[in-house]
Amino acid sequence: QVQLVESGGGLVQAGGSLRVSCAASGRPHIIGWFRQAPGKEREFVARSTWSDGEEYYADSVKGRFTISRDNAKSTFYLQMNRLKPEDTALYSCAARFGVGITTTPRDYSYWGQGTQVTVSS
Repeated sequence: QVQLVESGGGLVQAGGSLRVSCAASGRPHIIGWFRQAPGKEREFVARSTWSDGEEYYADSVKGRFTISRDNAKSTFYLQMNRLKPEDTALYSCAARFGVGITTTPRDYSYWGQGTQVTVSS
């Protein structure tokens, strides 16, 4: 069983930075980050493997967002820099067992409750 708890969202001005956290239990193979803005479909942001930290990013965030982790705390972080108003969304972490380039929500079996990120212009 996997449990995911996000934290760290908030309000920031465009160009600023935020870090959101995902505390995970159960050692899934992959931790993914997704976001959903009002009226839009859930969108892949980034993902990392648990074992070796292999990362993959959506083109829209590449170079601005970075995944890191604290193994002792079983926590993954999504550092978001140079934020834009279009980054405003509910950010959720997700987990799955089994490897691969998994960028769609249906590839993930476990979801956190989400944390809101709002970027003002």
